[in-house]
Amino acid sequence: MGHNSPAVTRRLLMPALSRSIAHLDMDAFFASVELLRYPQLRGQAVVVGGRRAGGDGEDFPRLATYVGRGVITTATYEARALGVHSGMGLMKAAQLAPEAILLSANFDAYRHYSRLFKAAVRALAPQVEDRGIDEIYIDLSALNPDGSVNGARQIAMQLQQAVRDATGLSCSLGVAPNKLLAKLCSDLDKPAGITVVTADDLPARIWPLPAKRINGIGPKAAARLEELGIVTIGELAGADPAWLQDHFGERYGVWLSRAARGEDERPVVTESEPKSLSRETTFERDLHPKNDRPELSTRFTRLCEQLADDLTRKGYVGKTVGLKLRFDNFHTVTRDQTLPMPVGDAAAIRKAAGECLKRVPLDRRIRLLGVKVSSLIRRDAAPLPDERPTQGELFD
Repeated sequence: MGHNSPAVTRRLLMPALSRSIAHLDMDAFFASVELLRYPQLRGQAVVVGGRRAGGDGEDFPRLATYVGRGVITTATYEARALGVHSGMGLMKAAQLAPEAILLSANFDAYRHYSRLFKAAVRALAPQVEDRGIDEIYIDLSALNPDGSVNGARQIAMQLQQAVRDATGLSCSLGVAPNKLLAKLCSDLDKPAGITVVTADDLPARIWPLPAKRINGIGPKAAARLEELGIVTIGELAGADPAWLQDHFGERYGVWLSRAARGEDERPVVTESEPKSLSRETTFERDLHPKNDRPELSTRFTRLCEQLADDLTRKGYVGKTVGLKLRFDNFHTVTRDQTLPMPVGDAAAIRKAAGECLKRVPLDRRIRLLGVKVSSLIRRDAAPLPDERPTQGELFD
């Protein structure tokens, strides 16, 4: 009678997936929502960004004609194939893809479709952790109790179809024993991909990938790893943990070693209270604090109104109001003020932010303006002031 190897015996006794954790990522989300509005643009290079709206028919602006400071919010996969990507300046992108179509962002529509896809997922798999407008983690363990790869794949296919039925949009899912691997895997077979990875798959599927693909290894850490001769996740997994701690510090060094080996015990957190809400805008041109005061005041009012709407929609008020300014030399200044009573309306937010503004020397043109409310409290659990402050003039 033959004998099973230890690895085979382990697979017979243990499920392939100790936990079934999925990361669902919408495919080119903002651009895909725009294609629902403009289906005639499917298959073309389309970039979303800037402030100029697209037209109808053949009247869509091209990237080559854009003038301004805007950046790409997202792009279709056809545009990405030309070398453009989110976060890239539109003027630089125009050099790479001058004929790409440019559409302005419509965040109200994106939030609408975000709510739709998340509701569709929760109807099938309620253990959801919201990570942003276009991505979520899902704990599928209760739906896949035997931890089988086929079971995980079938559930992922059902979720994918539910999202498509609810929104007309596609998504990609990675399913793995933990959140770190699931997020990495959701990006491997885009668009409309499903990737299921077990611990046994790490050497073949994960370790050949660049180390920078791990969420948490940023450009600086990746560059430092390359300087030290570590390019792939496998090379990082094989590095001496003590050596990593010598070069990256104890905490981050330990994390690097564990992440490369696919270790992550974080749970899917279904209830998460936000610490703050904020709104900010980057101007097309730098605005002068005195010469452009009317425009600055109008922009500030709009930011406070949007932030108040966000607070109302999510059911919060907050006791601390913050201001953020970035000047034309890229120097960023923040100020905040803690109030005796929580606020949530636009006028109160604007008044408090105006008080913060008085503590900032306004001797340079302003590139970015932002407002934040923190120390959040549930609106239904917080006492509100009887008298609301009146709206004061900004930049006086």
